[in-house]
Amino acid sequence: MTRIVNLYFSLLKLIIVLCMLSMVVMVFGNVVMRYAFNSGITISEELSRWLFVLMVFLGALVALHERGHLGLDLVIKKMPPAGRNMCLALGHLMMLFIAWLILSGSWQQAQINLDVAAPASGLSMAWFYGVGVLFGLTAIPIIARDFVLALRGQLPQGKPEIESTHLPTSERAN
Repeated sequence: MTRIVNLYFSLLKLIIVLCMLSMVVMVFGNVVMRYAFNSGITISEELSRWLFVLMVFLGALVALHERGHLGLDLVIKKMPPAGRNMCLALGHLMMLFIAWLILSGSWQQAQINLDVAAPASGLSMAWFYGVGVLFGLTAIPIIARDFVLALRGQLPQGKPEIESTHLPTSERAN
């Protein structure tokens, strides 16, 4: 199961890279066409916007999976373990609720906009809102797993400290 999950997130990373590459090519190509030929490709602006939204949501999923989001744990570090775990569990409950709101709202918007065509590409706007559905379906199990780990007191507390071997020679402790 771990291998499948790792493959899934590797695929998400590949899609993120392809989104960024496509956006750069489309936007740069459009800029060149506007300056050189006084024209442009209308669809490139819309697709770039869609790819940006996809890239942001997929990047958030990868960061969530790797526990790579920024966090402020100044207060939590000072708490006893039981209080720390309860605060982490409460935070994960709130994240579950927000992920559920994104999932249900995106699903409703996808259904509403199923027959609505995007202005430039003519694609169904349901594809645009479907990104939120994908996010919710992937984020909820991750957050639920971390919620259970927080309740058990097994949730890792932040990133590991930087080892002294990674510091420049002048900053290493003797």
